[in-house]
Amino acid sequence: MNRLHNTLRTYAWGSATALPELLGAEPTGEPQAELWMGAHPAAPSRVDRGAGHVPLTDVIAADPEGELGEAAVREFGPRLPFLLKLLAAESPLSLQVHPDRPQARAGYAAEEERGLPVDAPDRNYKDANHKPELICALTPFDGLCGFRPAAEAADLLEELGVGALKPYADALRAHPEGGALREVLTAVLTADPEAMAETVAEAAEAAARLGGAYAVYAELARHFPGDPGVIAATLLNRVRLEPGEALFLGAGVPHAYLRGLGVEIMANSDNVLRCGLTPKHVDVPELLRVVRFEAGGPGVLRPAAAPGDATGEEVYATPIDEFRLSRHVLPAGSAPRPLPDRTAQILLCVDGRVTLRPTGGGTESDAELTLERGESAYARAGERVSAEGPGTLFRATVAL
Repeated sequence: MNRLHNTLRTYAWGSATALPELLGAEPTGEPQAELWMGAHPAAPSRVDRGAGHVPLTDVIAADPEGELGEAAVREFGPRLPFLLKLLAAESPLSLQVHPDRPQARAGYAAEEERGLPVDAPDRNYKDANHKPELICALTPFDGLCGFRPAAEAADLLEELGVGALKPYADALRAHPEGGALREVLTAVLTADPEAMAETVAEAAEAAARLGGAYAVYAELARHFPGDPGVIAATLLNRVRLEPGEALFLGAGVPHAYLRGLGVEIMANSDNVLRCGLTPKHVDVPELLRVVRFEAGGPGVLRPAAAPGDATGEEVYATPIDEFRLSRHVLPAGSAPRPLPDRTAQILLCVDGRVTLRPTGGGTESDAELTLERGESAYARAGERVSAEGPGTLFRATVAL
């Protein structure tokens, strides 16, 4: 086992207090948005195996099969296939979607062929991988996720009472649902910018006046005045997660996080297509090609024991293999809880204090580790570890 030394990312939408409070640190006054845990090239965690802090990317590259396990390397290649984060949002993130794997491969190849630098601000595809993700709330967590039923979106637009929104409401009622959502989102994102800015301002005033469930749209307009993403957001489900609840966001599902603290896990990719609520690059034609125009509920997940499992591990079930997130609630005085060891894992304490003990089959770097809130550890494949509380431990690994 190795304690992880992680990188804080200071994006403008982050909270100045949530992560410092979790980590037991003094706020710096700047927004602290994300704490990255893993081996993403942009900000890899660091470990110390006796020769000083070394990026986890380098450790894995030196011995992929020894670190990740033969099965993981065979399935996902010689890199950690997931990235774990603590995410603290104080203001809205961009309205976005992620591509599926074939779309990502095609998009990446096309941009490579054009010679577009991978760090260019107008680059859509930074790699050839898909980016499914899961967000699990540690505090009440607000977001937008997936298309609401077209008729429900039409009702919301009509209630705002803005004349320029009436054609959108009419279209949502006049056509089959998928086609109607496509038509309206396309019209919103391609509208004349000046006319759309006026519409957003009127809609924001109406939303502020109505209050309640409408207040979020006034809030979005306050952060992003004139942005068409404010109107696009009315097409999406509004969701609040209570602590312990989660959302899985697959390819093509439009979403935006609004506020809250959570544990996020995703495939190790940086592919994002944005359509609003952001000053960053927006590529409307490419986004419309990737979006899945399917209405439905947001699908809130709650952790559950795997069939036949009696260890107390609670799993957030998802349909992909690159990551598997689970939770261990460890009461005071309970017996040490063994953790599986087939593949590499990252262990994150979010409450109380968790002690990790090697139980054989590890390496000479093994030593007992105590994790306080916000601290994390990495265990390579084959390292047998047990966990004791009192505390709450999240376990990130792959679904193999």
